[in-house]
Amino acid sequence: MKELYLAGGCFWGLQKFIDQFDGVTLTEVGYANGPAEWEGKQPSYEDVCRNSGHAETVKVVYDESKLSTAGLLDFYFMVIDPLSVNKQGHDRGIQYRTGIYYTDPSDLDEIREVYDRETVKAGQPLAVELMPLENFYSAEEYHQKYLDKNPGGYCHIPSSYFNIQ
Repeated sequence: MKELYLAGGCFWGLQKFIDQFDGVTLTEVGYANGPAEWEGKQPSYEDVCRNSGHAETVKVVYDESKLSTAGLLDFYFMVIDPLSVNKQGHDRGIQYRTGIYYTDPSDLDEIREVYDRETVKAGQPLAVELMPLENFYSAEEYHQKYLDKNPGGYCHIPSSYFNIQ
C-alpha cells in the first residue's frame, strides 16, 4: 500500500472525489503541514479556519497495483486550479491551499514527473506545494465522509465528478 496526502481546497469534496477510484482503500480528512503543535494541542477546525497554518488535506491510502501514483495525481489535477493561491472555488484562506505531501521519498520522481507535466500544461509555475508531509492531524468525525452524510453540502467540485469511474 502507498500513502499520499493531497490538499485541494475544501477536503469534503476532494475526499468524495478520490473515494470513487478503484485501488483507493482508505481516505481520511485532516489538517496538514501547519505548526507541529498548535497552542499545545491538536488543531481543531475552528483553529484551522482562524489561520493556524494547516491545510485541509486528504490522506489517501491506495493499492499501487490498481492505481498508480501518477494516475492518482492525474485525478487530483482534474479537480483543482493549480494556479490559485490559497483558494479553490469560493473557499479562501491559507487552509484551502493546494499541496502534494509525500511520506516516501522514493515516490518523489513519479510525483515530480506529473507535477512538471502540469507545470508545462499551465505555462507558468504552479501554486501547488510539493513537499514531504510534516504533520497530519485527523479532522473531527463530523468532517469524515461529510458529503456522504450531507449530500446537499457545499463543494467546489461539481457533483458530476463524483461518479466518473
